[in-house]
Amino acid sequence: MGVTSVSTKENIKKKDTDIDFQESDINVLIETASRVIAPLWPISTFVARNPWMGLEKQSFDQVAGWLKNTRDVDLFPSASMIRSANSKGEIDEAFVKMGLQRWLDSHSFNISREVAERFCYAALKLDPLPANLLSSHKLEKLVNEFSGLNTDSIESYPMQPISSHIENQDGERLVNILDHHVIKWCKLYLDDSQAGWTMPNREEGFYRAWQRLVQYDPALSKKQRESLKGWPQEAHMALQEALFALEIPKSKIQTYLEGHLLSLPGWAGMMLWRSQQSSHEQALLTEYLAVRISMEWALIKPHLPLTNQQSENKVSVTPLIASWIHWGDLTIEEWSQMSTAEQNEYLLFAYSFDEKLRRKLWLEAWEQTHTDQLSQKIFSKQRETNDKKSALAQFAFCIDVRSEPFRRQLEKEGPFETIGIAGFFGLPIATSELGSNHSHSSLPVILKPQHKIKEAADENELKSYQQRKHAVNSISNTFKTMKQNVLASLLLPELSGPWLSFQMVTRSFVPRGADRFIRNFRETWLRKPNTTLSLNHIHNTEAEIPVGFSEEEKVNYARQALKMMGLTKNFAPLVVICGHGSKSTNNPYASALDCGACGGAAGGFNARVLAALCNFPEVREGLSSDGIKIPEDTVFVAAEHKTTVDELHWIYVPELSEAAQEAFDRIESIMPKVSHKANAERLAQLPNFQSKLKNPKAEAHRFAEDWSEIRPEWGLARNAAFIIGQRELTQDCDLEGRAFLHNYDWKQDEGGDLLANIIAGPGTVAQWINLQYYASTVAPHYYGSGNKVTQTVTAGLGVMQGNASDLLAGLPWQSVMQSDYEAYHSPLRLLIVIQAPSEYVERLLNNDSVFREKVQNGWVRLASVDPDGRWENW
Repeated sequence: MGVTSVSTKENIKKKDTDIDFQESDINVLIETASRVIAPLWPISTFVARNPWMGLEKQSFDQVAGWLKNTRDVDLFPSASMIRSANSKGEIDEAFVKMGLQRWLDSHSFNISREVAERFCYAALKLDPLPANLLSSHKLEKLVNEFSGLNTDSIESYPMQPISSHIENQDGERLVNILDHHVIKWCKLYLDDSQAGWTMPNREEGFYRAWQRLVQYDPALSKKQRESLKGWPQEAHMALQEALFALEIPKSKIQTYLEGHLLSLPGWAGMMLWRSQQSSHEQALLTEYLAVRISMEWALIKPHLPLTNQQSENKVSVTPLIASWIHWGDLTIEEWSQMSTAEQNEYLLFAYSFDEKLRRKLWLEAWEQTHTDQLSQKIFSKQRETNDKKSALAQFAFCIDVRSEPFRRQLEKEGPFETIGIAGFFGLPIATSELGSNHSHSSLPVILKPQHKIKEAADENELKSYQQRKHAVNSISNTFKTMKQNVLASLLLPELSGPWLSFQMVTRSFVPRGADRFIRNFRETWLRKPNTTLSLNHIHNTEAEIPVGFSEEEKVNYARQALKMMGLTKNFAPLVVICGHGSKSTNNPYASALDCGACGGAAGGFNARVLAALCNFPEVREGLSSDGIKIPEDTVFVAAEHKTTVDELHWIYVPELSEAAQEAFDRIESIMPKVSHKANAERLAQLPNFQSKLKNPKAEAHRFAEDWSEIRPEWGLARNAAFIIGQRELTQDCDLEGRAFLHNYDWKQDEGGDLLANIIAGPGTVAQWINLQYYASTVAPHYYGSGNKVTQTVTAGLGVMQGNASDLLAGLPWQSVMQSDYEAYHSPLRLLIVIQAPSEYVERLLNNDSVFREKVQNGWVRLASVDPDGRWENW
């Protein structure tokens, strides 16, 4: 990222603007510039997204300062969020004072320590400067008398699109008009699911389709359209032509491209994602920039010649002087009597101790308080190591924070052991459900599927099922076709009105009954038959990836999963592999409540595959040769934890042994109580829920089935920690559904490979989830997606606010906010806690440079618990 200022035409040297780049040169610049955005997956395959994943070689503080200067985006919690957290006891002010002292010790200022501390402590109250002081005539006089602040050490602003500095005759910035045009063209090109008519020439690529159609765009003036006639046929040549016409210096092209990518980071992020999916669209981001900057040129051309559109980077001294009068206890007379040099020192100090730094100190204190409170919970009492032999059943849950309260309630109801592991269970598979010719990945998006697993059924039952499914799909497709056809759409209200009206009334006034009726009707009609899985390898040279597993792969994947769980001995009679999923109605963000790592895929399918593998005699025989001996009466089953209603749904239950049947019956008997308690705990956190007046189970189902419910559950809000260790470390701790829990036994990981894999896989996913919630909370206008009530689902890709906004990349307001003024999510950077000797952590940091950068640059926090129970912050 460059930190430069816009130069005027008069200041640009000819040799710097004489752009003659090869296509490869442009591609390198675009690839480097694209670090400032992140790929955006379609909302139907929602993926938790770290918006700064390309910037982690820089510190969090540097990126925060750069974004503030570039886009006026704050990355630190607002003053109101900090005050609220402080009032709830989430921040120990002693840590704020400690942070201030460290900052003062690391800087040198020519003012007394006593004066500096008094100013800082007053400013740290985060009260705004009084409006009457800022507008007072006396202050204005002081400002006019001041000769000017020495700004030699102050950074200049990065280069911004020229269109952001020019207004049309109506006073509207040209960059806003440019954004409107670009949004329109992106929607036309990317919409391949909702539009009845596709964009002409779309198969030739975004740039060429635009280049042909823009000549007829009525939203442009005749002169603007003419300026684009004869524009190059190739995107990279058009981009070069536009940059040359705008006289952008070679040295500033990268930062200029960054500015344009940051103008609409959602649409640009979608173009980036598409470019990574296939060779056919690999130049899509180049095409996007070619379209955008070519249109910028067309909009700017009538305003030529340009004057100096951006003044020198000057600091306003008005708030700085006012801060010393308000927080520094100086009178206007005392300020007037100071020498110019002394005034300059005071103002430089106030400039350095700005609001961003003040909120940074509060954030770090908030995080340190959370760390202390978590360590106190963990060490509040000594725990005896559970005898794993006595466990009646063992449950392997996803590390998802929503599993923690459910696991805790389950463990209270009997001799049950729960285990945490990444919810795809280490299976790199794509799943193809019954009757479908398509498959979808069922693993974290940072990985690629290596196997396809298909659902199969009896041929006669399958044929009948496909016919019924085809009938349902035909009705749906006919409705869509009629809706998009000009003549047929005139008849559609008369044909569909009575049924849709009835559906609207019932869903609005009796949502549970209506949803249950529609769901039962659909399930009764479809009657999905019993299915089997294609787990045995099928030789097919035409398939992109193999179907099923070889005998060796079956053993390897089962062994890998069991070792990641730490489940290699003392098996219970029943082992439940438990994925998780969610259910809600009329919710564009439904997939966001499934797995945040796996593109909205629920974990039940993977759970069924792993359980089946572990039941195969040949797999058990292979595991036995590795020292993993599974008793004959131990049976693996699969289930899915429905997070919206906190229920356990069985997916795969083979024939059980007597001991396993006893365990299964015991689980069935206590599950209503577990669900009741988990629901009561979870729903108590939702706004307007009064647990004394409402039945938790009934209310949970209402949230899931009511099509007007904007908050069916909180999802992963308030996530703050990722704990890697044995369950005994956190057992009986109420972690409030804020911690990802991954089992790990360092004694079984002599080489450190298991720990390295946990950090590289689940650890990265947890960080992405954490930073998406963080970004959507601290900067909802830029990284969030606004109010669900006013969202528009666009092109089958995502949501906008209205019909001409950026493609919104983050979480909706209702996922992070308790109310319009009160945040529910605590924006804290993820704390990773590793239960292992310190040398294990040192080895991890030495071997994993990516993780080391994240820790050193402040993108995650790190702590460890050694075998003697000592907590260490790294």
